[in-house]
Amino acid sequence: MFANIEFSMQNKLKIINDPVHGFIKIPYEILFDVIEHPYFQRLRRISQTGLLNLIFPGATHTRFHHALGAMHLMFTALETLKLKGVDISKEEEKGAMLAILMHDIGHGPFSHALESMLMDDWHHENLSLLLMNRLNEVFEGQLSIAIEMFQGKYHRKFFNQLISSQLDVDRLDYLKRDSFFTGVSEGNINTQRIISMMNVCEEGELVIDAKGIYSIENFLTARMFMYWQVYYHKTSALAEFLLVKILERAKYLVSQGVELPATENLKYFLYRGKSAATDEDVERFTQMDDNDVIQAMKLWQNSDDFILSYWCRCVIQRNLPKTIISSHPFEKEFIEEKIKKTNEFFGIDNGGELVHEIKRKLLPYNTEKQPIYLLQKNSKKIRMHESEDQLLSGLMVNKTVRYILTYPRELYKINS
Repeated sequence: MFANIEFSMQNKLKIINDPVHGFIKIPYEILFDVIEHPYFQRLRRISQTGLLNLIFPGATHTRFHHALGAMHLMFTALETLKLKGVDISKEEEKGAMLAILMHDIGHGPFSHALESMLMDDWHHENLSLLLMNRLNEVFEGQLSIAIEMFQGKYHRKFFNQLISSQLDVDRLDYLKRDSFFTGVSEGNINTQRIISMMNVCEEGELVIDAKGIYSIENFLTARMFMYWQVYYHKTSALAEFLLVKILERAKYLVSQGVELPATENLKYFLYRGKSAATDEDVERFTQMDDNDVIQAMKLWQNSDDFILSYWCRCVIQRNLPKTIISSHPFEKEFIEEKIKKTNEFFGIDNGGELVHEIKRKLLPYNTEKQPIYLLQKNSKKIRMHESEDQLLSGLMVNKTVRYILTYPRELYKINS
């Protein structure tokens, strides 16, 4: 199965200099071996934040950076818990660090934006699990505990909560890292303070010492600001939307018999129909990264198809469409007017392909799905938003929705 990959286990202990966390230790040889594997090295070529660098030029960091940072925070969290008397074995520590290290290994080009376009309904977590199982074969079962923790099947629940919950080391790293690389200070959380407040209750669940409530509220607030100021910024949302529409248009065109230049692996997925993932699908997917899509968009700028050519030029030349943001859906008549003007300006009859309403919604804090618990001095736990000391938690339990209308910038120039 792995005959086409030349790989040898290195077994070295390393220290990595990270711009966000400083020196990151790799305390177990198996961690370094996984990092050196081609499946993981591919993350060097996959952006952490998609096309966010079109809006925030410094946001050029990768999934590779993030995975290492999350692993470091997992190590720090486990050391903190051990100091508080939580019994954690070397095998459990190793397993938790491996699980968070590989949690994003299934991401495709430009991370979240294109995962459904290339592998249909395969969420990146499903692909991550599939690749973990393959790596577990390579490393002769050394990843078994990590896989159990990743799936939430391990008998001690707090390990999975550190990997995936409303307060996990994944979120702690990406908020601090994305804040650093975008220059948006509102997301710069104090990860050390938050981790120092972590604890494990008698039921084996992750909790926060009650005195840490304001640090957690600050974390939730920072995450909310980062979403609306960075991830859901109207131009950020547009750039991600364009990536999806470009691949969607390309797949439509090849289904109509149009030849489009692309790398061998990207072309494979353009022609691939809806079906269960095969071994070939997975192998080709793990050979793809952002470069395949960037190269294709550069070539498709010259496509005979006006829609595909227009969108690709918008991205490659950073001449993005105009956007308007609103807290309410746009009037149907307003959208139809934009479509009419688009048709007239470009002399086309499918201007509706260039005018779209994008919807983004955010629930800052979910009180039902894995709520954050505070551990009080009497050893009893209480939901954070129900604490008498909470200031902001109760205000972040409502979903916020924004609507973004995008249309060709050329129309804006005419109107102005």
